[in-house]
Amino acid sequence: MAKKNREPIIVKPEDVDPRYDWKRPIMALGPNAVDFEERIDFRRLHRYRLGRARQALAKSGLGSLLVFDQYNIRYITSTVIGNWARDKFTRYALLPGAGEPHVWDFGSAAKHHRLYAPWLKPHNCHAGMLGLRGAVAPKIGLMRKAAEEIKSILQEHGVADQPVGVDVVEPAMLFELQAVGLKTVDGQQVMLDAREIKSNDEITLLNMSAAIVDGCYQTIAEHLKPGIRENEIVGLANKRLYDLGSDDVEAINAISGERCSPHPHNFTDRLIRPGDQAFFDIIQSVHGYRTCYYRTFNVGFATPAQRDAYKKAREWIDKAIDQVKPGVTTDKIAKCWPKATDIGFSSEMEAFGLLFGHGLGLGLHERPIISRLNSFDDPQEIKAGMVFALETYCPAGDGYSAARIEEEVVCTPTGAKVITLYPADTLPIANPY
Repeated sequence: MAKKNREPIIVKPEDVDPRYDWKRPIMALGPNAVDFEERIDFRRLHRYRLGRARQALAKSGLGSLLVFDQYNIRYITSTVIGNWARDKFTRYALLPGAGEPHVWDFGSAAKHHRLYAPWLKPHNCHAGMLGLRGAVAPKIGLMRKAAEEIKSILQEHGVADQPVGVDVVEPAMLFELQAVGLKTVDGQQVMLDAREIKSNDEITLLNMSAAIVDGCYQTIAEHLKPGIRENEIVGLANKRLYDLGSDDVEAINAISGERCSPHPHNFTDRLIRPGDQAFFDIIQSVHGYRTCYYRTFNVGFATPAQRDAYKKAREWIDKAIDQVKPGVTTDKIAKCWPKATDIGFSSEMEAFGLLFGHGLGLGLHERPIISRLNSFDDPQEIKAGMVFALETYCPAGDGYSAARIEEEVVCTPTGAKVITLYPADTLPIANPY
């Protein structure tokens, strides 16, 4: 029988206390656990993330959260089964009011969770499969059965009559949830509310992730010579990242020479040549916590036009970093950057992502999103505990070179702390002549 009254969502203060010690440097740890230092406490991390999700749910007016986004599933349940699941829409998790989270996972992964994830109730770990993006047609009924099971759990917790927050979902599954009488609304904003302030463990993981890329850029600088191809650099970087402890290399941009302007956001088999300006973006994660980390190099030597572009990109990013303090709004940061028309683009939409800021965590793009496209219309407050990337781009006067710089920052009570440490104050020259 359904409960008549919705259970109050109780969040313990210790489960949402970030435990900052801003007087100490952020640790740059290796991936190993040790008995002689306190490092990452993953159970504390789980309690914090679940506590933040409960807190955001309690404030939202919703009765539950049903999540298909892999980042949200991991945030609520501390489960993951590999990068391949990112776009399959076959895993999902449910936070039913004040109840414990449920997770539906692919085949035997559910049984694995019952054995190795004791922070979840065994009977809350279900095998699930909705159709693999339509490969099994909705008419078979897998989605209808899943919707009925979800509704049954919500009825047990007395929240079936409350709105269900859903993040990203296949249309056919959304229709089935509605067909069994559930009121579905946008739950992604609730989860972004939860994820915007990072705990000490999360900040340490983000710092560890950045430190791996510091080392990878050293490898890139050593190999960036005439005759090597962009794709070879990407291959070397992938190996180095996994050797250093990365668990998912999502993407590496490698852009050089005449491909630098406009920015194509990819890599090719182009040969590196003397005097090329080349920039790279490394997107990868450690225990799920991601980097977005650009660096620009010149190969052997640099021209005055290339140095000038780099100097401008550096000035723009430094001005933005100087603005980062609790209470500052994102429009103040966006004002530090030139208009799209100043760098050769017809609109802010066309230039979006070049002069840009975005939150980092389990997702690559969390709050805050900072740009001239959105921040003037909807300025957001910067808060202590936010971690985000700031990135700039400046095309060179030669018409084809360009400089790209990105720094990841932690907002502390007194300002920004940069955690991307590969030197970038002046234009790096790889293997100078």
